[in-house]
Amino acid sequence: MDLPDDKRYYRIGEVSRIIGVETYVLRYWESEFPQIRPNRADTNQRTYQKKDLELIGEIKRLLYEEKLTIEGARQRLRQKKEKGSVDGAVVAEIKANLHEILKVLS
Repeated sequence: MDLPDDKRYYRIGEVSRIIGVETYVLRYWESEFPQIRPNRADTNQRTYQKKDLELIGEIKRLLYEEKLTIEGARQRLRQKKEKGSVDGAVVAEIKANLHEILKVLS
């Protein structure tokens, strides 16, 4: 998936062309996957960021290549997020240790 480096926001038609699915599919996925929440521009148009495109690309891969159901893809994304939150706990512990070291050094 090639994304222009100079763009921060993409409209639904651009996302549709980049990802390779119709706009109605993107709107349906928004209703099925709570992780997809594009911002709304002043004109009330959906505006997606690169992280949204990466997530949508992952959803497309899970549904089209791995042949998962919507529920299966939801569970896989949830597991991936939970796995990532374990790493967040480790980071929090490291931060706490660094703060203690700073107190000792002060």
